[in-house]
Amino acid sequence: MAAYTTIDDPEAYFQTAPLWTGNGSTRSITLGGDTDMQPDLVWIQNRGGTYASPIFDSVRGATKFVETADTNAENTESDSLTGFNSDGFALGADSSSYVNRSSSPNTYAAWCWKAGGSGSSNSEGDITATVSADTTGGFSIMKFTGNGSNSQSIGHALNGTPAFWMIKNLTDDGVDITIYWKGTDRIKLNTTEVMEQNYLMSASSTTLTTPSNAAWVGGVSGKDYIIWAWQQLQGYSQFGNYKGNGNADGTFIYTGFRPAFFMLKSSSAAGEDWRICDNKRDPENVMDRTLKPNTTGAEADADVMDFCSNGVKLRTTDGGVNYSGRTYIYMAFAEAPFVNSEGVPCNAR
Repeated sequence: MAAYTTIDDPEAYFQTAPLWTGNGSTRSITLGGDTDMQPDLVWIQNRGGTYASPIFDSVRGATKFVETADTNAENTESDSLTGFNSDGFALGADSSSYVNRSSSPNTYAAWCWKAGGSGSSNSEGDITATVSADTTGGFSIMKFTGNGSNSQSIGHALNGTPAFWMIKNLTDDGVDITIYWKGTDRIKLNTTEVMEQNYLMSASSTTLTTPSNAAWVGGVSGKDYIIWAWQQLQGYSQFGNYKGNGNADGTFIYTGFRPAFFMLKSSSAAGEDWRICDNKRDPENVMDRTLKPNTTGAEADADVMDFCSNGVKLRTTDGGVNYSGRTYIYMAFAEAPFVNSEGVPCNAR
């Protein structure tokens, strides 16, 4: 299986932020990679639990976020994430406890992606959207207002077809964050439900298109929506699935890179949480710290997986990760490609 990549430096497009302890005062978090990166999406989670996990992006602007563990509409907190810096992000005093709380629980993790800044008008689809895209890293942010029709396309401004995207109604409470996986299935980020195969969106090299077979939330006239969409790029990002084997000597998942971030969910069994592992909370194998973005629970501490030079090796019998015969989907981004564009292999951890 080829591992050639055009992205020798994944840190230019994705980084896990250094961990921080909240202090209740304005501050900046500087990304720790060798390459400076101004993020356009920052996803923060309180490791101690209790509080929501907010997602911020540069198209909607600082201080505006949606939460991954509930169905609330977009929220605005003036002292939350206050800016997207040239190599990280700025935080406010955070009286609301989302990102920089001074009292326990007050430890945080964050995952950061680069798009194309605050965005510009894109009319490639039926609906004109504000779009921010980075064509090299394959990530696009689209904000638009529904027009009340089905089968409506929205331009994404990437150089290829997205494989994975998340969509959220910003206007209304009571609406899920929905993930579309390779345009064939959908699943909700804020629940433990299984994959669905109806009311699907579709993707092309220029647009994402809403379904034609039923009323779709994105078609509701006058409502605002956000989409975060990623391409699959060899040696940098992968969106796949695997079968569990129920053994502590678990399934190996080939990615073609050493991961920096790995998020998974059982797509065939209800009641299982989403799980996230990353290279900052676990700099060495075995990875034993997982966060569950569909909950406000604290970080778990139990052996889960190894990050290898070319993929992930499961190290658990936990039913949420490696139950025999179950299908799991995953989203992964690289710390280093297995083999770079010059044919040089990366080291294992």
